[in-house]
Amino acid sequence: MTSQLPCDQDLSIATDLTRTLFGDQFEKVHEPWRKLFGTDAFRFQEGLAPEERAALSYQRLRLINESLDSPEQLVLDVERLTALHEWVGPVDAGLGTVASIHYNLFLGSLLDHDGDQRNLRAFTSMERTGTFLCTEAGHGNSSSQLETTATYDPVSRTFDLLTPTPAARKFMPNTSSTGGPKTAVVAARLITDDGTDRGVFLFLTPLSDALGDPLPGVRIRRLPQTATAPVDHCTTIFEHVRLPYDALLQADHGRLAPDGAFTSTIGSPRKRFLSSIGRVTTGKLCMSAYSLGVARHAVTVAVRHAHTRHTVGVTARGTVPLFAYRSHHTPLLDALATTYAATLLHRIAVQQWAQTTDVSCEDAERLAAIAKGWITWRVREVMTECRERCGAQGLFLANGITGQLAANEGTITAEGDNLVIWVKAAGELLLGHFTPSQPSDIPPADRELTDAAFLQDLLTDIERIWHHRARTRLRTAEPGNPLNRWNQTVTPALELVDSHAYRLAADALLAAAGQASGSRAGDLLYGLHRLFTLRRVAAQSGDLLAEGRLTADQVRQLPDATEAAIATLAPHALTLAAGFGVSEDVLLDHPITTKGTGQLVS
Repeated sequence: MTSQLPCDQDLSIATDLTRTLFGDQFEKVHEPWRKLFGTDAFRFQEGLAPEERAALSYQRLRLINESLDSPEQLVLDVERLTALHEWVGPVDAGLGTVASIHYNLFLGSLLDHDGDQRNLRAFTSMERTGTFLCTEAGHGNSSSQLETTATYDPVSRTFDLLTPTPAARKFMPNTSSTGGPKTAVVAARLITDDGTDRGVFLFLTPLSDALGDPLPGVRIRRLPQTATAPVDHCTTIFEHVRLPYDALLQADHGRLAPDGAFTSTIGSPRKRFLSSIGRVTTGKLCMSAYSLGVARHAVTVAVRHAHTRHTVGVTARGTVPLFAYRSHHTPLLDALATTYAATLLHRIAVQQWAQTTDVSCEDAERLAAIAKGWITWRVREVMTECRERCGAQGLFLANGITGQLAANEGTITAEGDNLVIWVKAAGELLLGHFTPSQPSDIPPADRELTDAAFLQDLLTDIERIWHHRARTRLRTAEPGNPLNRWNQTVTPALELVDSHAYRLAADALLAAAGQASGSRAGDLLYGLHRLFTLRRVAAQSGDLLAEGRLTADQVRQLPDATEAAIATLAPHALTLAAGFGVSEDVLLDHPITTKGTGQLVS
């Protein structure tokens, strides 16, 4: 059987799509990772136990490090760092996890806290692997209430790092001997010599000796195996571990003089804590990037499989590709549209964070949180569909979908549980950080469902409807019971966040269509925007009709309009998938497409 790849003309369109999707940074920022992860060292290895896969991830982490001119520059470049996460997932989900912890959370935290005054060579050379210990068994999303303490003694100029209760055990970090010697950045409450709690700060804490064995006072226990990426998750306890004065990671949010005098530019302990763990926002962007990379890969595999795998036709004579059936290609086209929109939303979130200032920091943090929740949840849906469309072959780890789908569950929880960070964003959108746009003054009866501007206006209408509904709930709730008041408000408030994300993603897709370097690529992106927005409008058509933003005739037309968008896009699915730029070296390593000789099989 021959490959059903796009023809030369369509490959040219795919190149334009790739350029639009990745911007002018593809060759410089993305291609090095794409090329590295396509080499033999990162090929899937069959038959490994979870512990062996975890060890392999650390070996590969060192290969990543060897490819870098400067690990510090990688850490400080959010576009390049998130690009790493976009390409690592399809080949090794566990590697994505440990790389994110070592580079972003560990090295990033060191560099953000007077990093130029500290010798980082042991970590930049990978002599020691870095990890990040924040969450405790009793404190996940309530991390500002952590119980671990670091009490300062100005006489000896040391800290006493202590886990005071079972609930204070550091939960799930990769602290085992797998991967060799490790050092952690540990979040603990700084207690000065006068007994004052100064809030949660970070402390550089060696965990193991040169052989990987725990140091005195450090107690590490492996946790049961998870269903996500194979990583050496553990609980960690500190029994009066002595740390030197320079173990405290200091910056303007909190400084401790050798004599014990404490100063800070921030009065609130909670805000000091948020400043200490500022790398978590970049982590949200990294988790979203992982999800996007594995989604683009899964969609590409599923679309190609649908063109090469044949099945019985509608008559007894001959066969047709799976993709010929509307029931098979419709969910894949939806997956293409969602993945394009999600990728372009992520580009905006990364750029806004990269360009952030003190004034815009809160807005950039909120966008990163909203995008992280929306993207990782949508990727779960996309990858589940792709797995099903590949049938039983989608279940094999070697085909690059099902293992990555399971690992995506980790991204939904990591760097802030999606629901929790959305609840926070919902409150902010309701309480002064968002003003809905006014409705268009063009009567809906004078507009068409093929008009991209009309569809985008409808998404704005949906956003405004949920904002009004949530504000009304908040305003009319019985006073005197704040929890009850919020409980009455939170459901429509979360719908507001979802609607906000949909509108931003669609807006990014529409803008990309208008800026595409080739007219045919632009036409395909407009088609994706139409399908993406029609799906959302159809799901909310009752409210839109009730509010007079859609006519009854337009509601009746929605199914046919959606069907027309699908029919227009279907012949170009391979081209759209090729626009993702997924590595052929990785794709041809999958049993679903090859026997290892480069020849496709059915």
